Amino acid sequence: MTRTAVLLLALTGLAACGDAGGLGSSRNAPYGVDPGGESVDGLLVGHRLMEANEPELALKAYLRAAAEDGITVDTLSAIGSANLALGRMGQAEQILRRALEIDPRFVPALNNLGVVLMERGKTGEARVVFQQAYALDSGQSDSIRDNLKLAIARTEANVYDGGNEEKGEFQLVRRDKGQYVLLTQL
Repeated sequence: MTRTAVLLLALTGLAACGDAGGLGSSRNAPYGVDPGGESVDGLLVGHRLMEANEPELALKAYLRAAAEDGITVDTLSAIGSANLALGRMGQAEQILRRALEIDPRFVPALNNLGVVLMERGKTGEARVVFQQAYALDSGQSDSIRDNLKLAIARTEANVYDGGNEEKGEFQLVRRDKGQYVLLTQL
């Protein structure tokens, strides 16, 4: 075989080994994924995962949304609620407070911060936060009203019990987009 024939054969073999998308396609893209296509909104994916009781996966989706769309009050509130569902109260409180620095009138972040504060035993502060959320929401949300009632009952129980509050088990239940209800045995 001549040198030219060997070179042509080698180039043909290399071309056959290359991907069908050419040089511009992503090497690490999973099969069946169009790297040039549009992705689904990370917040929407995260909300659906939270509804499916998959907070760890939801947190990853929210972080992806923050990376793609930037840090907004929506993404911070969603990240905080995922941390809340995972039981990471310190992280959830810090992130929700950061969201409220961006927009102090964002009702879902206020409600979720109230839930975190209730979980951490800060019932007085939770009551104030729920009152703010309820006022900004104009009393439209039953879940915020219920959370406020619970916070009021807890703070009044602390006054009458001399501060010997029993630690009840709380359960976080999602009602609507960004709205959670704190349930307990009272």
